[in-house]
This record gives sequence, structure tokens and C-alpha cells, in this order.
Amino acid sequence: MTTLTANQISQLHSNGVYTTPPEHPLFSLTTLTTYSREKDVLTVLQTVSKSPNTTVAASFFMRRYGMFTAMQLVQYILYEELWQGGSDHLEFGAVQEYGNQTISTFPIVDGWMEASIDRAGEVVRQILLQIQMVIEALRSAAAISPNVLWENVFGFWLWQFHVMLNDPVTSDDARTVLNYLKSDDLWEGISSQSKFATYLNGCEPTELLNTTVRKTCCLSKDVPGLMQCGFCPLKQ
Repeated sequence: MTTLTANQISQLHSNGVYTTPPEHPLFSLTTLTTYSREKDVLTVLQTVSKSPNTTVAASFFMRRYGMFTAMQLVQYILYEELWQGGSDHLEFGAVQEYGNQTISTFPIVDGWMEASIDRAGEVVRQILLQIQMVIEALRSAAAISPNVLWENVFGFWLWQFHVMLNDPVTSDDARTVLNYLKSDDLWEGISSQSKFATYLNGCEPTELLNTTVRKTCCLSKDVPGLMQCGFCPLKQ
């Protein structure tokens, strides 16, 4: 266990990742990934988000989970700390944000532990497998393309790598992690090639800001209180 600084806590909270127990707990990662419980979780997600169907609810949740994965990468690159708690200790709860009810991530604070940047390949592989586990659980209960769910994650990674690669203090470590995320080898068993490399299409994250990067719609336009993204591919 490591002690999070006030700056770290503020950064996590501003990205929908909280260090206190949820006031309105919904389910844990264990529940989501337990066979036969996925449909129950999707019903909860649909109810909380007011989504019209489970496909939209699954996409909505993956964007929220994507924020957590982005914060895992940020905390690792900036502070060499990574959340390494068990599935039972990663909870999701209902919160109010900007007047809308949404779902946020509540990883138990004891799960944040030191992780050397020398372990970057191992850390990247661990995060990719976690994401794949969530995607498989959601797809077992909702008809949705895995590409939609992966791109929901990548959108948050894109911004964070733009920031970290342009900061002299973090650029070297950010480049190390980015290169691992683009390595086909670390995607073995998930995809025949790096989906993130395909998403970047040979470009630097900074080059892709304010452009239509994704090939799929995240379906935010169908969630009450949200709107179509400014660079939705459906607008092209």
C-alpha cells in the first residue's frame, strides 16, 4: 500500500475515480465478471443511465471504466504507483455529475501500490487483460462490438498521453508505456495486433486531438442528458 498525495486524490476524483467508499454502491468487478450475473449488472446500468437498451448501457459503462484505466496509466507513469487490488475491491457506484446520474469507479485505496517503471511491459499486459475481461463480460449480456468498447477506452488514453508526452518530466516514461501499448506481442490472446496502434494509425496522440479518430460511435447521443460527440464518425 502507498499513501496517495492530495494532488493524486484530486486528480483521481476529477476523473471519476474515488478514494472513498460509494454512498450508493451498485456492484463490484467480481459481480460484473461472474458468469450468470452479467445480465443483472446490465439491467442496473441501464436503469442508472436511463439508456434505452443494454447496448447503449454497456457502451456508457465502458466509457466510465475507460476513465479508470486512464488513471491507472497516469498514476503509474507520474508516480510509479498502480492499483493492484482484487476484483472484490473495485466497486462501482451511482453519483451525480453535472446534473446527471452516472456511474463512477471506487477502487479501495489500499490497492494503490508501488510499481517500478521497469515493469512497464508487465503492467501494460495486466491492464489490457483487465479491460478484455470487462469487455467479455459486457458482450456476454449485450449485443455490442468490441471495437466500440475498446475505442471508448482509447479516447481517454489519447488525451492523457498527449499531456504526458509533452511534459519533459514524464515524456520518457510515457513513451516507454506507449510503445508497449503499441506492441503486438502484449495483445496476444486479445487481438492479432495492437488495437491501440491501429487506433493511432501511425500518428502521435497530439496529432489526433480535435480530429475524428474513432471508427465507431460511442452511443453517448442515445443516453439522456448526454449529447453526440463533436467528432463522432457518424457526422462524416
